[in-house]
Amino acid sequence: MRFAHVRWRGCGVVPNLHDFPAGFRWGVSTAAYQIEGAVGEDGRGPSVWDVFVGREGAVKGGHTGAVACDHYHRYREDVELMRELGVDGYRFSIAWPRVQPAGRGPVNQAGLGFYDRLVDELLAAGITPLPTLFHWDLPQALETPSNSGSAEGGGWLARDTAYRFAEYAGIMADRLGDRVPAWITLNEPFVHTVFGYALGVHAPGRALMLEALPTAHHQLLGHGLAAAALQERGLAVLITNNLTPVWAASDGPADVAAAQAYDALHNRLFTDPLLLGRYPDLAAFGVPDDLYGAVRPGDLDLIAGPRLAGLGVNYYNPTRIGAPTDPALPFTQLDIADVPHTAFGWPIVPDGLRQLLVGLKELYGAALPPITITENGCAVAEETVPDQPRIDYLAGHLDALAAALREGVDVRGYYTWSLLDNFEWAEGYHQRFGLVHVDFETQQRTPRASYGWYRELIARHRLLRAG
Repeated sequence: MRFAHVRWRGCGVVPNLHDFPAGFRWGVSTAAYQIEGAVGEDGRGPSVWDVFVGREGAVKGGHTGAVACDHYHRYREDVELMRELGVDGYRFSIAWPRVQPAGRGPVNQAGLGFYDRLVDELLAAGITPLPTLFHWDLPQALETPSNSGSAEGGGWLARDTAYRFAEYAGIMADRLGDRVPAWITLNEPFVHTVFGYALGVHAPGRALMLEALPTAHHQLLGHGLAAAALQERGLAVLITNNLTPVWAASDGPADVAAAQAYDALHNRLFTDPLLLGRYPDLAAFGVPDDLYGAVRPGDLDLIAGPRLAGLGVNYYNPTRIGAPTDPALPFTQLDIADVPHTAFGWPIVPDGLRQLLVGLKELYGAALPPITITENGCAVAEETVPDQPRIDYLAGHLDALAAALREGVDVRGYYTWSLLDNFEWAEGYHQRFGLVHVDFETQQRTPRASYGWYRELIARHRLLRAG
């Protein structure tokens, strides 16, 4: 299948490809609920997102992921897009309820079969699969307290979910591990904890504020247990989080203390246990050391025990923090007003990626595993022609990544978000991140100019290193 391409003729920054080593992996990312569709087909069970989208006002425009990009039926077309793009790797996620409809017990062979076919199609196209086991679409049966097997409540509030997650990881490893050498356990546990359980603006829609923190620990525990199951089968393990450089609004002590508190919550709450075997100090939040009883003896050994083959970093923007104005939290999040913003309203600060990566190297030293940029991209208004803002965004961030490589940060790959326009969670179909435009009425795929730009960049790097 051939696609009509828009040729890139933009100007913008072009990163120095000499800074990217041989073997550097270029890729694209997606997520199951955002592109697959086929909700309820072939034995797939309901996820928390299937329930959440039915709440009035939960998703802009009343949109759902029931069809999304119809990738479940059109995956061959999408793999062909990736083959023509020239990527080395594809980061996607597996829908747990498609594999285990109830989150435990019997396996849905039809669901496993879909991922079998997808992996084989990718390998035939010369693309290495990099699956993520959990990208927020928990089986609804595990979220419902009466079915969770725990008096603690359902979902990631229940410790039992961590053990169910490890069982699911073993199922996937047994089925695909002969062809898939590396796996990501979790995607963005910070965002899932805060948006899904603390603020309630994502599924499952709970608004527990700081009492959502047990979900952070149970996700990390699930990672540790799943990682052990994967490593027992000889597979490499990564975990991905949304990380941000935190900027204090001023050098004043109150602003600096607030920034440190926010950094502990957003970044170190998830990275310190993995790399240092301990949680950061959350005294500024008044949170007990055991995260409201979630942390038990031996848990941190389980979390830090499996040696990570890589740390996945999703970067979109820095965060500016000032002294608190609300007594409920020890910080105030402030706008970064003096820079351009994406269509989503996110500040565009490419050098923030360099700052973040260098900061990780300085903070964790020898404990820091190799890094892969598992998401980086921007939403651009659909009417924008000829896609120059997205090209400039990607070019600027790759230039910042090149600078981090020159400063000695070990980065092995870059996966842009996203291959396709997709269901953007609570924004429905109103934010478009794709290198490929999707007409959601017809499912027509049309590569944008940024697709052509990225394809040319990958080809140039390959040619450079081949010489």
